[in-house]
Amino acid sequence: QVQLVESGGGLVQPGGSLRLSCAASGSIFRIIAMGWYRQSPGKQRVLVAQITNGGLTTYADSVKGRFTISRDNAKNTVYMQMNSLKPEDTALYYCNVGVTMPVENYWGQGTQVTVSS
Repeated sequence: QVQLVESGGGLVQPGGSLRLSCAASGSIFRIIAMGWYRQSPGKQRVLVAQITNGGLTTYADSVKGRFTISRDNAKNTVYMQMNSLKPEDTALYYCNVGVTMPVENYWGQGTQVTVSS
């Protein structure tokens, strides 16, 4: 089992910045990738950014150049720096962890990001 604790969400003005954090505990030796998804009411949950144990990153086209994902393997924590935030970035952001042996996915409970005013 893997437990995830998310933090860093909040209210920010357009053009502002936030940094999300997700700390994993439990069977952390099984983790092969960590990332962030987001979901707005009535919409599908979509990938924002992901990073593998080897450091390979994936970003949604809508956030390239503005968001940066990083990982501290020693702390089993993934971060996402979000700059130049736009109102359309408003969503509930979920931490996601992929594991092996067996292959499974774990989800955090979500942290709200609101970009307004």
